[in-house]
Amino acid sequence: MSRPLLIRLVWVGLFAIAFAFVESSVVVYLRTIYYPDGFTFPLRLIAEEHLLVEILREFWTILMLVAVGVVAGRGGWERFAYFLLAFGVWDIFYYLWLKAVLDWPASITEWDVLFLIPLPWIGPVCAPVLVSLMMIASGLLILRRLEAGRTFRPGFRSWALSIIATLLLLYSFMADTGATLGGRSPKPYGYGFLAVGLALYGLSFFFACRPFPPPRGTGPDEA
Repeated sequence: MSRPLLIRLVWVGLFAIAFAFVESSVVVYLRTIYYPDGFTFPLRLIAEEHLLVEILREFWTILMLVAVGVVAGRGGWERFAYFLLAFGVWDIFYYLWLKAVLDWPASITEWDVLFLIPLPWIGPVCAPVLVSLMMIASGLLILRRLEAGRTFRPGFRSWALSIIATLLLLYSFMADTGATLGGRSPKPYGYGFLAVGLALYGLSFFFACRPFPPPRGTGPDEA
């Protein structure tokens, strides 16, 4: 790994860690207001003005992470890789900061509200952490490949697998509307959707890293 790449990785990581503390501090205040006895399900109704602020905060949070990738990278896939890294580190350290400040979660199977757009996402803490680890690994591998002058070219098969994986994960997080919009306790989480989704992401990445075969009829002497 070259020194310029290492320096960019360090700065992107430091931003993500610091930004995670800012995000977790907002949640500390919200839980003090709405869950003074500790966060738990069923969810409590949040004031409309606070809900609007939360939705906008999440929107701008994603935009800031995208901006980090755009600034750190020099090409489309390199920028995407830095975004993956920033998002993954930010999400993991968000929970680490909550653990340091609130001593929460008590375990990785604790349920949490993960996102609010377009519907509230819920799931055990281990689910977003595993997705974030996948994002970090993918981002690092993309950057290493690009630095080594190798290709990263997702084809139709990779895109199709990624879309299916994304839909499976989104379903696992948003399917239980009764626990989010209806104020009920959540149903058991669909770990099968999570496992298949992550596996499909890995397969998609594998196909994207495979070199494209040369055109038919093109031999070594004709290339």
